[in-house]
Amino acid sequence: MLAIVVETENWERHVRPSAEELADLVRRVGGEGDRFLVLQRVPDQPNVFAQIWHENGGAYTVEHRDATGQFETSTGDVDQVIAALTGWARADEGWDSALTWDPLALPAAPEVPPLDLSDEERTQLETRVRTELAGGYTSRVKLAELAEEYLVDGDRRPVSPEQARALADRLWVERVEEQAGWQGETDPERLTRAFAALDGNGVTARENFTCCRTCGQDEIGAEAAPGARGFVYFHNQCTEHAAEGHGLTLLYGGFDGTAETTTAIGDEVVAALRAVGLNAEWDRDPNRTITVPLDWRRRLVG
Repeated sequence: MLAIVVETENWERHVRPSAEELADLVRRVGGEGDRFLVLQRVPDQPNVFAQIWHENGGAYTVEHRDATGQFETSTGDVDQVIAALTGWARADEGWDSALTWDPLALPAAPEVPPLDLSDEERTQLETRVRTELAGGYTSRVKLAELAEEYLVDGDRRPVSPEQARALADRLWVERVEEQAGWQGETDPERLTRAFAALDGNGVTARENFTCCRTCGQDEIGAEAAPGARGFVYFHNQCTEHAAEGHGLTLLYGGFDGTAETTTAIGDEVVAALRAVGLNAEWDRDPNRTITVPLDWRRRLVG
C-alpha cells in the first residue's frame, strides 16, 4: 500500500491505495466531473501535495508542492504520469527526473497576525484542538474549522480563518512528530482490524460514528449492507473518552431488535476484539455496553 490519500473531483477518497489502484485512478481521469486527482501524504503534511488535471483528448497537467515551492509539467504520456505519481507516493529518490518541471510563481503568503486572546481562551482553544487531534479521526481542514468556530460568541469571532489554519497546522505537526516515535501496531489499529472482520461477516461496524448515541442509533441502520444481522459502533464522545484514557465504549445490537440477537452480536464483537489482542469487559447483558480498555494512540491520516 502507498502511504497516501487520493481525492477525486467526484468526492471519492482512497486511503492507502496500492500502486495498481493509483494507476487505475490516473487512467480513469478525464471525463466530466472526474478530471483531477489530489494526492497527500499519510500523515498529511502542510503544503505538501501532488495533483493532476486531465480532460479527454488533452495532455495531463501535473503539479507538486513541497518546502521548496510548487512545480508544474505537462505530458500526454499517461505512463509517465503514473510513474511520477507512484514515485512521489513512495518518496523515491529522483522520482521527478523523467519530466521537465517549471516553477510556479505563487503570491507570497500574507503574514498571519498573532491571536488576540486571553490566556484562558488560548488554553481552552488549544486544549480543544489537541483533544480532537488525540482522537485521530480529524483532518487539517476540519481542525482549522474547529479552531475558527470554537470561541465564536454571537458576533464575536476572535479567530480568523488564517489564524485558525496556522494554529491547526502547528498543532497537527506537533502531533505528527509525536506519533513518529510510536512503534508497531497500536490498539486503535487492532480495533480497526476487528471492525473490518465484523463488517465482512454481517455485523455493520463503524468507528467514530455520529456525534452521540441518539444519532448513532437513528443512523446505523442506513449503514447496513444487505443481509447484515446487527451492528457495533462508537460515537465521537466515546472517542474523546478513550483518548482521555478512560477506555472505549461500544454500542451494539441486532437489527431485529431482539435480546437474543443483540446478545449474539455482543458475543461476536467480543470474540473479534480478542482475536486481535484486545480485551473486552462485558457481562453478556444485552442492555449493557461493551467496554474496551486500551491505549488510545490513533495515527493521523489527514
